[in-house]
Amino acid sequence: MEKKYVFILFCVALLTSCLYEPEPYLDSSKQEQEATTSDLGRVFPVNTGKQICNPSISNDTVHYPASILWLNFSGTLVVKDPPSDFTVNKVVQHDRLTVSDTAGRVQWFVMRDSIGVECQFQDPEWSTHPDFIVALGGFNAPGIKNCSELDYGIMAIRLADKKAFWFYDSNIVEEAFPHLWVDPTAKADTSALDSLEEFFGTKFVQLVYVDKNEKIAWVDYSKSDKIVTLKKPSDKSAWRVDSPLISPDGKWVVYNLMNNAYSWEAYIQELSANSDPIPIPLEQSMMSAPAQPHWWEFQGKLFIVWAEFPSGQTMLNKSDFLDASVSDGSVGRTAMREVALIAGGIPSDMAVEWKGSVREVAKVPMTGGRSPDGFFMATGTNYGYLLELP
Repeated sequence: MEKKYVFILFCVALLTSCLYEPEPYLDSSKQEQEATTSDLGRVFPVNTGKQICNPSISNDTVHYPASILWLNFSGTLVVKDPPSDFTVNKVVQHDRLTVSDTAGRVQWFVMRDSIGVECQFQDPEWSTHPDFIVALGGFNAPGIKNCSELDYGIMAIRLADKKAFWFYDSNIVEEAFPHLWVDPTAKADTSALDSLEEFFGTKFVQLVYVDKNEKIAWVDYSKSDKIVTLKKPSDKSAWRVDSPLISPDGKWVVYNLMNNAYSWEAYIQELSANSDPIPIPLEQSMMSAPAQPHWWEFQGKLFIVWAEFPSGQTMLNKSDFLDASVSDGSVGRTAMREVALIAGGIPSDMAVEWKGSVREVAKVPMTGGRSPDGFFMATGTNYGYLLELP
Protein backbone atom coordinates (compact mmCIF):
# COMPACT_ATOMS: atom_id res chain seq x y z
CA MET A 1 0.00 0.00 0.00
CA GLU A 2 1.23 3.50 -0.78
CA LYS A 3 2.18 5.59 2.21
CA LYS A 4 2.37 9.35 2.46
CA TYR A 5 3.64 11.06 5.61
CA VAL A 6 1.68 14.05 6.79
CA PHE A 7 3.46 16.29 9.31
CA ILE A 8 1.14 17.62 12.00
CA LEU A 9 1.80 20.88 13.80
CA PHE A 10 -1.04 20.80 16.30
CA CYS A 11 0.61 20.26 19.68
CA VAL A 12 -2.74 20.51 21.42
CA ALA A 13 -3.47 17.03 20.11
CA LEU A 14 -1.34 15.75 22.96
CA LEU A 15 -4.31 16.20 25.23
CA THR A 16 -6.83 13.76 23.85
CA SER A 17 -4.74 11.26 21.97
CA CYS A 18 -1.37 9.70 22.78
CA LEU A 19 0.90 11.44 20.30
CA TYR A 20 4.66 11.95 20.54
CA GLU A 21 4.67 10.81 24.17
CA PRO A 22 7.51 11.50 26.59
CA GLU A 23 8.28 8.94 29.26
CA PRO A 24 5.00 7.58 30.64
CA TYR A 25 3.48 9.63 33.44
CA LEU A 26 3.96 7.29 36.38
CA ASP A 27 3.71 7.42 40.15
CA SER A 28 5.20 4.20 41.49
CA SER A 29 3.39 4.65 44.81
CA LYS A 30 0.12 3.81 43.06
CA GLN A 31 1.23 0.44 41.72
CA GLU A 32 -0.62 -1.67 44.29
CA GLN A 33 -3.76 0.40 44.80
CA GLU A 34 -7.12 -1.34 44.69
CA ALA A 35 -10.68 -0.13 44.18
CA THR A 36 -12.12 2.31 46.69
CA THR A 37 -15.70 3.12 47.65
CA SER A 38 -17.04 6.53 48.67
CA ASP A 39 -20.02 8.81 48.11
CA LEU A 40 -18.71 9.10 44.57
CA GLY A 41 -19.36 5.40 43.95
CA ARG A 42 -16.77 2.68 43.51
CA VAL A 43 -13.58 3.59 41.65
CA PHE A 44 -11.54 0.89 39.90
CA PRO A 45 -8.04 1.63 38.58
CA VAL A 46 -7.12 0.58 35.04
CA ASN A 47 -3.50 -0.48 34.39
CA THR A 48 -2.92 0.48 38.02
CA GLY A 49 -0.69 3.47 38.63
CA LYS A 50 0.32 3.82 35.00
CA GLN A 51 -0.78 6.14 32.26
CA ILE A 52 -3.32 5.05 29.64
CA CYS A 53 -5.05 6.99 26.90
CA ASN A 54 -8.04 6.91 24.57
CA PRO A 55 -10.47 5.46 27.13
CA SER A 56 -13.75 4.19 25.70
CA ILE A 57 -16.49 2.59 27.79
CA SER A 58 -17.69 -0.83 26.61
CA ASN A 59 -20.80 -0.68 24.46
CA ASP A 60 -21.31 -4.42 24.92
CA THR A 61 -22.99 -5.14 28.26
CA VAL A 62 -23.37 -8.84 27.40
CA HIS A 63 -19.84 -9.97 26.58
CA TYR A 64 -17.84 -7.10 28.09
CA PRO A 65 -19.88 -5.57 30.92
CA ALA A 66 -18.31 -2.97 33.20
CA SER A 67 -15.27 -2.75 30.93
CA ILE A 68 -13.08 -0.21 29.19
CA LEU A 69 -11.23 -0.17 25.86
CA TRP A 70 -7.82 1.47 26.27
CA LEU A 71 -4.44 2.09 24.69
CA ASN A 72 -1.18 1.33 26.50
CA PHE A 73 2.14 3.04 26.89
CA SER A 74 5.52 1.31 26.87
CA GLY A 75 7.15 -0.53 29.74
CA THR A 76 5.22 -2.76 32.13
CA LEU A 77 1.46 -3.29 32.12
CA VAL A 78 -0.41 -3.87 35.37
CA VAL A 79 -3.29 -6.27 34.75
CA LYS A 80 -4.62 -9.33 36.56
CA ASP A 81 -4.43 -12.91 35.30
CA PRO A 82 -3.39 -11.95 31.75
CA PRO A 83 -3.71 -14.56 28.98
CA SER A 84 -0.48 -16.37 28.19
CA ASP A 85 0.03 -14.43 24.95
CA PHE A 86 -0.62 -11.06 26.61
CA THR A 87 2.89 -9.86 27.47
CA VAL A 88 3.22 -7.43 30.37
CA ASN A 89 6.95 -6.64 30.39
CA LYS A 90 9.01 -4.63 27.91
CA VAL A 91 5.80 -3.68 26.17
CA VAL A 92 6.03 -1.51 23.07
CA GLN A 93 3.92 1.64 23.11
CA HIS A 94 0.49 1.28 21.46
CA ASP A 95 1.23 -2.28 20.37
CA ARG A 96 -2.23 -3.58 21.34
CA LEU A 97 -5.82 -2.70 22.05
CA THR A 98 -7.13 -3.97 25.38
CA VAL A 99 -10.54 -4.37 26.98
CA SER A 100 -10.35 -4.88 30.74
CA ASP A 101 -12.96 -5.05 33.49
CA THR A 102 -13.27 -3.58 36.99
CA ALA A 103 -11.07 -6.33 38.41
CA GLY A 104 -8.26 -5.43 36.00
CA ARG A 105 -8.70 -8.68 34.07
CA VAL A 106 -8.02 -8.66 30.34
CA GLN A 107 -11.33 -9.57 28.69
CA TRP A 108 -10.20 -9.03 25.09
CA PHE A 109 -7.14 -7.79 23.27
CA VAL A 110 -5.58 -7.68 19.83
CA MET A 111 -1.89 -7.22 18.98
CA ARG A 112 -0.76 -4.99 16.15
CA ASP A 113 1.13 -7.68 14.24
CA SER A 114 -1.83 -10.07 14.31
CA ILE A 115 -4.06 -7.67 12.42
CA GLY A 116 -1.74 -6.08 9.87
CA VAL A 117 -0.61 -2.96 11.77
CA GLU A 118 3.08 -2.29 11.29
CA CYS A 119 3.89 0.28 13.99
CA GLN A 120 1.09 1.21 16.37
CA PHE A 121 -2.59 1.69 17.05
CA GLN A 122 -4.05 5.12 17.67
CA ASP A 123 -7.44 6.67 18.57
CA PRO A 124 -9.47 3.50 19.37
CA GLU A 125 -13.18 3.99 20.06
CA TRP A 126 -16.08 1.60 20.59
CA SER A 127 -18.57 1.99 17.75
CA THR A 128 -22.29 2.54 18.23
CA HIS A 129 -22.69 -1.21 17.65
CA PRO A 130 -21.43 -3.48 20.45
CA ASP A 131 -19.71 -5.88 18.03
CA PHE A 132 -17.26 -3.42 16.46
CA ILE A 133 -14.54 -0.96 17.42
CA VAL A 134 -12.70 1.51 15.20
CA ALA A 135 -9.08 2.65 15.35
CA LEU A 136 -6.16 3.98 13.36
CA GLY A 137 -3.39 1.66 12.25
CA GLY A 138 0.05 3.24 11.88
CA PHE A 139 2.68 2.34 9.28
CA ASN A 140 6.15 3.56 8.43
CA ALA A 141 6.20 6.63 6.23
CA PRO A 142 8.04 6.17 2.91
CA GLY A 143 11.74 5.63 3.47
CA ILE A 144 11.33 5.07 7.22
CA LYS A 145 12.03 1.74 8.93
CA ASN A 146 11.93 2.48 12.67
CA CYS A 147 8.38 3.83 13.00
CA SER A 148 9.68 7.31 13.79
CA GLU A 149 7.46 8.89 11.14
CA LEU A 150 4.05 7.41 10.53
CA ASP A 151 1.18 7.35 8.10
CA TYR A 152 -2.21 5.98 9.17
CA GLY A 153 -5.20 4.09 7.91
CA ILE A 154 -8.66 3.66 9.44
CA MET A 155 -9.79 0.17 10.40
CA ALA A 156 -12.84 -1.44 11.96
CA ILE A 157 -12.26 -4.49 14.13
CA ARG A 158 -14.87 -7.17 14.73
CA LEU A 159 -14.49 -8.24 18.33
CA ALA A 160 -15.86 -11.75 17.82
CA ASP A 161 -12.98 -12.91 15.60
CA LYS A 162 -10.49 -10.00 15.69
CA LYS A 163 -10.75 -9.48 11.95
CA ALA A 164 -10.24 -6.06 10.39
CA PHE A 165 -11.90 -4.10 7.64
CA TRP A 166 -9.83 -1.20 6.27
CA PHE A 167 -11.79 1.85 5.21
CA TYR A 168 -8.52 3.55 4.24
CA ASP A 169 -5.01 2.15 4.30
CA SER A 170 -3.06 5.42 4.09
CA ASN A 171 -3.14 9.23 4.02
CA ILE A 172 -5.01 9.62 7.31
CA VAL A 173 -3.69 12.07 9.90
CA GLU A 174 -2.68 10.95 13.38
CA GLU A 175 -5.38 13.05 15.05
CA ALA A 176 -8.23 11.65 12.95
CA PHE A 177 -10.28 10.36 15.92
CA PRO A 178 -12.50 8.07 13.79
CA HIS A 179 -15.93 6.95 14.91
CA LEU A 180 -18.21 4.33 13.41
CA TRP A 181 -21.97 3.92 13.25
CA VAL A 182 -23.41 0.50 12.32
CA ASP A 183 -27.08 -0.41 11.99
CA PRO A 184 -27.97 -1.67 15.49
CA THR A 185 -29.88 -4.63 14.03
CA ALA A 186 -26.86 -5.88 12.06
CA LYS A 187 -25.52 -9.38 12.71
CA ALA A 188 -22.25 -10.10 10.98
CA ASP A 189 -21.29 -13.46 9.52
CA THR A 190 -17.80 -14.07 10.90
CA SER A 191 -16.98 -16.30 7.94
CA ALA A 192 -17.35 -13.34 5.58
CA LEU A 193 -14.63 -10.77 5.07
CA ASP A 194 -14.61 -9.54 1.50
CA SER A 195 -17.05 -6.65 1.26
CA LEU A 196 -18.21 -4.00 3.68
CA GLU A 197 -21.73 -5.42 3.72
CA GLU A 198 -20.44 -8.93 4.44
CA PHE A 199 -18.07 -7.76 7.16
CA PHE A 200 -20.68 -5.75 9.05
CA GLY A 201 -23.75 -7.75 8.09
CA THR A 202 -25.33 -4.59 6.67
CA LYS A 203 -24.69 -1.83 4.17
CA PHE A 204 -25.90 0.74 6.68
CA VAL A 205 -22.54 1.90 7.97
CA GLN A 206 -21.29 5.45 8.56
CA LEU A 207 -17.84 6.77 9.37
CA VAL A 208 -16.64 10.15 10.62
CA TYR A 209 -13.08 11.30 11.16
CA VAL A 210 -11.00 14.48 11.18
CA ASP A 211 -9.27 15.20 7.88
CA LYS A 212 -5.98 16.97 7.18
CA ASN A 213 -7.81 20.30 6.88
CA GLU A 214 -9.20 20.03 10.42
CA LYS A 215 -12.74 19.38 9.27
CA ILE A 216 -15.08 16.47 9.94
CA ALA A 217 -15.19 14.01 7.06
CA TRP A 218 -18.34 11.87 6.85
CA VAL A 219 -19.13 8.85 4.70
CA ASP A 220 -22.53 7.13 4.50
CA TYR A 221 -21.67 3.80 2.91
CA SER A 222 -25.33 2.90 2.34
CA LYS A 223 -25.31 5.56 -0.37
CA SER A 224 -21.72 5.65 -1.66
CA ASP A 225 -18.12 5.96 -0.52
CA LYS A 226 -18.13 9.69 -1.26
CA ILE A 227 -16.61 11.83 1.48
CA VAL A 228 -18.76 14.74 2.67
CA THR A 229 -17.08 17.52 4.65
CA LEU A 230 -19.06 19.18 7.40
CA LYS A 231 -18.97 22.94 7.86
CA LYS A 232 -17.14 24.58 10.78
CA PRO A 233 -18.18 27.80 12.50
CA SER A 234 -16.96 30.66 10.31
CA ASP A 235 -15.04 32.24 13.18
CA LYS A 236 -13.42 28.96 14.28
CA SER A 237 -11.69 27.90 11.07
CA ALA A 238 -8.32 27.55 12.80
CA TRP A 239 -9.67 25.62 15.81
CA ARG A 240 -8.84 21.92 15.93
CA VAL A 241 -11.64 19.34 15.71
CA ASP A 242 -11.52 16.76 18.48
CA SER A 243 -13.26 13.38 18.85
CA PRO A 244 -16.40 13.53 16.70
CA LEU A 245 -18.93 10.88 17.81
CA ILE A 246 -22.01 9.78 15.84
CA SER A 247 -25.38 9.70 17.60
CA PRO A 248 -27.19 6.39 18.22
CA ASP A 249 -29.64 7.09 15.37
CA GLY A 250 -26.82 7.90 12.94
CA LYS A 251 -28.08 11.39 12.13
CA TRP A 252 -25.90 13.69 14.26
CA VAL A 253 -22.37 14.16 15.51
CA VAL A 254 -21.06 15.74 18.72
CA TYR A 255 -17.51 17.05 19.12
CA ASN A 256 -15.13 19.58 20.62
CA LEU A 257 -13.39 22.44 18.88
CA MET A 258 -10.06 23.24 20.53
CA ASN A 259 -8.64 26.75 20.43
CA ASN A 260 -5.71 25.66 22.59
CA ALA A 261 -5.01 23.29 25.45
CA TYR A 262 -7.04 25.41 27.88
CA SER A 263 -9.87 26.67 25.69
CA TRP A 264 -12.53 24.66 23.87
CA GLU A 265 -16.17 24.60 22.86
CA ALA A 266 -18.60 21.76 22.17
CA TYR A 267 -20.98 21.37 19.25
CA ILE A 268 -23.79 19.22 17.86
CA GLN A 269 -24.19 19.01 14.11
CA GLU A 270 -26.48 17.13 11.76
CA LEU A 271 -24.70 14.75 9.40
CA SER A 272 -25.38 16.74 6.26
CA ALA A 273 -23.28 18.73 3.81
CA ASN A 274 -25.36 21.85 4.44
CA SER A 275 -25.73 21.65 8.23
CA ASP A 276 -24.45 24.28 10.62
CA PRO A 277 -22.72 23.53 13.93
CA ILE A 278 -24.92 24.17 16.96
CA PRO A 279 -23.04 25.02 20.18
CA ILE A 280 -23.84 23.19 23.40
CA PRO A 281 -24.82 25.98 25.78
CA LEU A 282 -22.40 26.99 28.51
CA GLU A 283 -24.65 27.38 31.55
CA GLN A 284 -23.76 29.39 34.66
CA SER A 285 -23.57 26.22 36.77
CA MET A 286 -20.90 24.66 34.57
CA MET A 287 -17.17 24.71 35.40
CA SER A 288 -16.14 24.81 31.73
CA ALA A 289 -17.46 24.15 28.27
CA PRO A 290 -18.26 20.45 27.79
CA ALA A 291 -15.10 18.37 27.33
CA GLN A 292 -15.13 15.04 25.46
CA PRO A 293 -18.92 14.97 24.96
CA HIS A 294 -20.51 11.54 24.46
CA TRP A 295 -23.98 10.41 23.47
CA TRP A 296 -25.92 8.32 25.95
CA GLU A 297 -29.31 6.79 25.19
CA PHE A 298 -31.35 5.42 28.07
CA GLN A 299 -34.94 4.19 28.16
CA GLY A 300 -35.97 6.18 25.11
CA LYS A 301 -34.27 9.39 26.21
CA LEU A 302 -31.15 10.90 24.64
CA PHE A 303 -28.47 12.64 26.69
CA ILE A 304 -25.08 14.17 26.10
CA VAL A 305 -22.56 13.32 28.83
CA TRP A 306 -19.39 15.37 29.24
CA ALA A 307 -16.55 16.27 31.58
CA GLU A 308 -15.89 19.72 33.02
CA PHE A 309 -12.62 21.10 34.34
CA PRO A 310 -11.69 24.09 36.53
CA SER A 311 -10.60 27.27 34.80
CA GLY A 312 -7.00 27.11 33.64
CA GLN A 313 -6.94 23.30 33.50
CA THR A 314 -6.56 21.03 30.49
CA MET A 315 -8.52 17.85 29.75
CA LEU A 316 -5.73 15.73 31.25
CA ASN A 317 -6.37 13.84 34.47
CA LYS A 318 -3.31 13.84 36.71
CA SER A 319 -5.33 13.20 39.87
CA ASP A 320 -5.68 9.99 41.82
CA PHE A 321 -9.40 9.19 41.87
CA LEU A 322 -8.76 6.55 44.54
CA ASP A 323 -8.00 9.40 46.92
CA ALA A 324 -11.33 10.40 48.47
CA SER A 325 -10.14 14.00 48.85
CA VAL A 326 -10.49 14.65 45.11
CA SER A 327 -14.15 13.60 45.00
CA ASP A 328 -15.31 17.06 46.03
CA GLY A 329 -15.36 18.44 42.50
CA SER A 330 -12.08 20.30 42.89
CA VAL A 331 -10.47 18.53 39.91
CA GLY A 332 -13.57 18.68 37.74
CA ARG A 333 -16.85 16.86 37.38
CA THR A 334 -19.02 14.87 34.97
CA ALA A 335 -22.37 16.25 33.85
CA MET A 336 -25.09 15.49 31.35
CA ARG A 337 -28.17 17.04 29.79
CA GLU A 338 -31.14 15.59 27.96
CA VAL A 339 -31.67 16.69 24.38
CA ALA A 340 -34.33 16.08 21.72
CA LEU A 341 -33.20 16.23 18.09
CA ILE A 342 -35.06 16.50 14.80
CA ALA A 343 -32.99 16.00 11.66
CA GLY A 344 -33.91 17.18 8.20
CA GLY A 345 -32.42 20.65 7.79
CA ILE A 346 -34.98 22.50 9.87
CA PRO A 347 -34.17 25.72 11.81
CA SER A 348 -31.68 25.10 14.61
CA ASP A 349 -34.03 26.32 17.33
CA MET A 350 -36.41 23.52 16.37
CA ALA A 351 -33.79 20.92 15.48
CA VAL A 352 -32.19 20.93 18.94
CA GLU A 353 -34.31 21.18 22.07
CA TRP A 354 -32.61 21.03 25.46
CA LYS A 355 -34.72 19.43 28.16
CA GLY A 356 -34.29 20.28 31.81
CA SER A 357 -31.14 21.59 33.41
CA VAL A 358 -27.58 20.28 33.43
CA ARG A 359 -27.30 17.31 35.82
CA GLU A 360 -24.19 16.47 37.79
CA VAL A 361 -23.33 12.79 37.40
CA ALA A 362 -20.05 12.57 39.33
CA LYS A 363 -17.73 14.96 41.16
CA VAL A 364 -14.76 13.83 39.08
CA PRO A 365 -14.25 14.28 35.32
CA MET A 366 -14.89 11.10 33.31
CA THR A 367 -13.97 11.50 29.64
CA GLY A 368 -14.62 8.02 28.20
CA GLY A 369 -18.41 7.83 28.15
CA ARG A 370 -21.19 6.09 30.08
CA SER A 371 -22.18 2.42 29.70
CA PRO A 372 -25.52 1.58 28.04
CA ASP A 373 -26.93 0.34 31.36
CA GLY A 374 -25.88 3.60 33.03
CA PHE A 375 -23.93 2.05 35.89
CA PHE A 376 -20.36 2.65 34.72
CA MET A 377 -18.20 5.46 33.35
CA ALA A 378 -14.61 5.46 32.07
CA THR A 379 -11.73 7.88 31.94
CA GLY A 380 -8.05 7.99 31.07
CA THR A 381 -5.16 10.21 29.94
CA ASN A 382 -3.32 10.24 32.20
CA TYR A 383 -4.60 7.86 34.88
CA GLY A 384 -7.35 5.43 33.88
CA TYR A 385 -10.39 4.45 35.94
CA LEU A 386 -13.76 2.81 35.76
CA LEU A 387 -16.37 4.37 38.02
CA GLU A 388 -19.39 2.41 39.24
CA LEU A 389 -22.06 4.95 40.06
CA PRO A 390 -23.97 4.56 43.32
